[in-house]
Amino acid sequence: MAKVVIIGASTGGLPAAYELRGLLDSSHEVTVISNTDTFHFVPSNPWVAVGWRGRKDTSFPLKPSLEKKGIKFIAEAAARIDPARNEITTAVGNVVPYDYLVIATGPKLAFDEIEGLGPERNTISICTLDHAEKAYEEYKRFLENPGPVVIGAAQIASCFGPAYEFSFILDSDLRKRRLRKNVPMIFVTPEPYIGHMGLAGVGDSKSLLEHEFRERDIRWHTNAKIKKVEQGKMTIEVQNKGEKELPFNYAMIIPAFKGVDAVAQVEGLCNPRGFVIVDSYQRSPKYHNIYAVGVCIAITPIEATPIPTGVPKTGYMIESMVSATTHNIKDSIEGRPVSTKATWNAICLADMGNTGIAFVAMPQNPPRNVTWSKKGKWVHLAKVAFEKYFIHKMKKGVSEPFYEKMVLSVLKIRKVE
Repeated sequence: MAKVVIIGASTGGLPAAYELRGLLDSSHEVTVISNTDTFHFVPSNPWVAVGWRGRKDTSFPLKPSLEKKGIKFIAEAAARIDPARNEITTAVGNVVPYDYLVIATGPKLAFDEIEGLGPERNTISICTLDHAEKAYEEYKRFLENPGPVVIGAAQIASCFGPAYEFSFILDSDLRKRRLRKNVPMIFVTPEPYIGHMGLAGVGDSKSLLEHEFRERDIRWHTNAKIKKVEQGKMTIEVQNKGEKELPFNYAMIIPAFKGVDAVAQVEGLCNPRGFVIVDSYQRSPKYHNIYAVGVCIAITPIEATPIPTGVPKTGYMIESMVSATTHNIKDSIEGRPVSTKATWNAICLADMGNTGIAFVAMPQNPPRNVTWSKKGKWVHLAKVAFEKYFIHKMKKGVSEPFYEKMVLSVLKIRKVE
């Protein structure tokens, strides 16, 4: 009997658990370790931050869904991984043995790398459900005293999509409230140009997003490094332009990511920022029974940029990593050499309040077979529908190629247009 343990139960870890349980016969054990007892659909966070969604709309308890599928669940944070003994120690001291380990922890949010950054300091965040809920409470106070808004991403950030989304969603909500005229908005980013997104652009993303910012009176600073954030004031340094001080009544900045401590401290597993190094089979080159999927893995930036930027790991790519990992673990358990490789394609449905932009990059790194971006209300409707569909299926314990279906639908729309 093989013991397969998954650390993390979000959009990578939960599908991995369901897929492994479906692939392996009942003699093998699948266990999920998570620092939370609740699943939350992270792409909904920009909506939560303006009150368009609540916790009950985007979350469900993990234990009933997992145990119904015959998957063990431990709602404790992983504190230590011992690859020599093949053991995980949780934060409360429980020891969990494994034959195969799948790391799907997501990131550690590196707010501490910039003075004054983060929800416990002077900016809000939409990276977690708790942060998004706190952002909404701050937003309600802001509405009583509207003023300048700063939105964007910090240097070395890799998750730019939600920052763009939140800019457009906030703009849309303020217009509905007839308060937009009282709120100057500035977008701050380390990207060399608007629409770079850590991907060297996708299709005509630069022109498209610049146009949308101009249409909405959102100004921007690219090649920007955040120096510090004080209450009501952000100091940035823009390449070749020097320092600028940006006053704000409300500010949301996506931080840089790092690997979580339990993973980063394992010798030879990670790069200097704590991201797991994997081969083309999603497997650690040093520890062949350890696999990793999602935001926690190391990916070399597509290109060097004047201000460092990271590489995003989108849902479609994560789904492909999960599928490769589960099939390779099955092959290894059954004595066959691993052979399945992930196809790193990228798709992003960026909501803009009442419309949206779809980005498709296949493969993610250029040169690409498909590179395309398109605006339309159908994107907003598709994202809403996908949110409900994904949450429903995860709650029911169904593992299927969600993002692949979405990509095929988007490409059909592209063909028609």
